[in-house]
Amino acid sequence: MAAISAVVCNYNGEAYLTACLDALLAEGPALAEIVVVDNGSTDGSLELVRTRYPGVRLVEMGHNAGPGAARNAGMRAATQRFVLAVDNDAELVPGALARLVQALEDTPEAVLVQPRSVLAHEPQTVHYDGAAFHYVGLFSLRNFYRPLREAEGEGVVPVDGFVSICGLMDRDAVLDAGGYDESFFILFEDYDLSLRLRLMGYRIVSAEHALCLHRGGTPGISFRASNYPSRRAYFHSRNRWLLLVKNHRWRTLLLSAPGILVYECFWLAFAVSRGHTLVHLRGKLAFLRRLPQALRLRRAIQSRRRVEDHALLVGGPLTLSPQLVARPFARSVAGALSTCLEHWWRLVRPLVP
Repeated sequence: MAAISAVVCNYNGEAYLTACLDALLAEGPALAEIVVVDNGSTDGSLELVRTRYPGVRLVEMGHNAGPGAARNAGMRAATQRFVLAVDNDAELVPGALARLVQALEDTPEAVLVQPRSVLAHEPQTVHYDGAAFHYVGLFSLRNFYRPLREAEGEGVVPVDGFVSICGLMDRDAVLDAGGYDESFFILFEDYDLSLRLRLMGYRIVSAEHALCLHRGGTPGISFRASNYPSRRAYFHSRNRWLLLVKNHRWRTLLLSAPGILVYECFWLAFAVSRGHTLVHLRGKLAFLRRLPQALRLRRAIQSRRRVEDHALLVGGPLTLSPQLVARPFARSVAGALSTCLEHWWRLVRPLVP
């Protein structure tokens, strides 16, 4: 791995960019270049990069095309095959890049390695650490909000799901798999890419000893407070069904339909409780409008499949944000839902292709 390009996806990230870019610059010659792809920011992000970081290359999208489009543009603009893709609210801990490089070099069949991300305000707590693919179209997250000292896994661990806060990837392989689906705009776009990579036989690993700090998230989308954003409700409603239709076998969808519908009822009730009923329904209508495009993409994806659904999909556990299950009743309902979904998967999994 002769050289690496760092690509930072940015949208209104002025408050985060300094920590992110300073950490990358501290890597010195390990990075051949740093590219910031800006998604039409309206804060002081552009001026910050131009004045404080003159050696950083700036790619301006001109409008907010979503993180998937920005990441694709960054990969195409990078001069190096191996790209460290970083969101603006992520900060690499010293030594993490070297560990990511070593992990990718020691695992030649892998095309992507991610660090273990911890909460910046609570660095002894794991935030994202890879995932498995739940058959209802959700990440089953590893070590989610687990104390770092109790987190499972050491060294380099095979995973299926990549959470796109930070990752070192073989740009050529990722783009060959289609890159991020830009029609998703945001939410589930990393799940969709991860699933396509794994279906095509590519491998993904997590370097548990490489850490990055994760800060505030995307404005209007990230959910770490009691108010669940309406835009997130819309994209959750639309994009989860898009990725299911694109990537799962028809027989898999038929067998898992009862579980998918049970989860859908649960999530509809949640949307109603948060005042997002119409937003949720608009998401479903938007899914129907995009269905013809999704079916065309499906044909291309299925023609390149090398790994079957039964080898990738799991029935649990269902991992939900701690803010969603803070109350005892919500925890009880979520636990019952997770158990129900898991039992159904055990029943039908022997029939899944």
